[in-house]
Amino acid sequence: MATDLFKGYAKDNYGYDVNFAFEEAPFGELFQKAATSLSSKSDQYNIIISDSQWLGAFAEPGWILQLNDIIAANPDLNIEFEDAAAVGYRIYPDGTDNIWGFPQEGDTQVPYVRQDLFSDPANMQAFKTANGWDLPQTFDDWEKVDIDQFEQIAKFFTKPDENLYGTAMLWTNDYDFASTYIYPFMFSTGGEIIQGDLGKYKIEGVLDSEINAAALKRNKDFLQYAPQGATSYEIGAGIDHFTAGELATCFQWSAVGPQMRNQSADNPSTPADPAKPVTPDKVSIVIGPGFKAADGTLNRTYTLGGQPWVINAYNDPDHLQVSIDFMKWWYTPETQGEFAKRGGNPSTKAALADPNFDSLQPHFHAYRYMLQNNHSKDFWHDPNYAEMLSEQQKAFSAYLTDVITDPMQALKYAACKQQQILFDAGRTDIAPSDSCADVSIG
Repeated sequence: MATDLFKGYAKDNYGYDVNFAFEEAPFGELFQKAATSLSSKSDQYNIIISDSQWLGAFAEPGWILQLNDIIAANPDLNIEFEDAAAVGYRIYPDGTDNIWGFPQEGDTQVPYVRQDLFSDPANMQAFKTANGWDLPQTFDDWEKVDIDQFEQIAKFFTKPDENLYGTAMLWTNDYDFASTYIYPFMFSTGGEIIQGDLGKYKIEGVLDSEINAAALKRNKDFLQYAPQGATSYEIGAGIDHFTAGELATCFQWSAVGPQMRNQSADNPSTPADPAKPVTPDKVSIVIGPGFKAADGTLNRTYTLGGQPWVINAYNDPDHLQVSIDFMKWWYTPETQGEFAKRGGNPSTKAALADPNFDSLQPHFHAYRYMLQNNHSKDFWHDPNYAEMLSEQQKAFSAYLTDVITDPMQALKYAACKQQQILFDAGRTDIAPSDSCADVSIG
């Protein structure tokens, strides 16, 4: 979009010519690529698409610009975003008003459902006979589904002899996948992963709670309804196994809706690969199951995905101005609308309030639902994110793969390691307890 649309806009509205060069990298390598350039005070990348968790790591050394003054000087950039995006993609440190990013691509977790299997009369009758209630057919039906009912669905569709399994999540220990798909089980049942503000961060005694231990176990329960090797699933594997017809449901990011539906770039109704058994007409995109509270209401708080734009602090004045002009253009209603039509996930309140928004893309109804009303939230933005994540992924993976069998052992290990990391970095004055000395995961 930048090349084909902003160039003309800049010439017409600002009177200058602009050229774009893009560099990409596998997501797991992107941070290091950007950090290496920024640490040398290079202006090689004028604008960077950053994972939201990297805000602290980029902000603390002064590599990116704090945006509060820029927004104050440019009222066009004082934009209303959905609450999850306004915090998750912009704020560091957490709990402050310091803005470092502009939301670029919103993203939420949603289940993809084989609607052809759910609507099959034989399946509908057999499921109701076995469970006493109807398979969900509509978006509204899925809004009433709780995690226990979803387990009944996953169990029903697990038929190894037919190479069909009830569900899968992204359980790999690569990057943040296992953590982000375990968090909804914690967040939705009242679990927390960190407390306190900078200087008083507390993880030990928070992450390793009984609520979170039950949540971690509950998440692992669903491995019995997934194919062998599901603990190695990342985004690509989820797409491949779902579109190959092996999964009745699959939890994935809403941003990969076109790939999960096997839809062509030109027409959402036609398959990108006609040879695959799963075609767009066979897939529904819904919302994840709720978790029943004591009063009977359903809580849904899943993990926020997506990325913000950040602006290089080493830009010269001309490139800084172009970066600001680009952001003004990006958030015009026309550009946000075009972004949505091309399959991007905007997060401005205005874009999502458009009465036609849900119809623009097959995944937008579920995406909008999960972005609004506190149904999604982000996690740490601390500069020590990578070290904290590595220890947590190691612990969670050890539990998911039966290296250890006690969920509390995994949580205690992660909590102790993360508390030590933050204490050593001067991010908290709370040291890990003496009991941490005896914790291991084998």
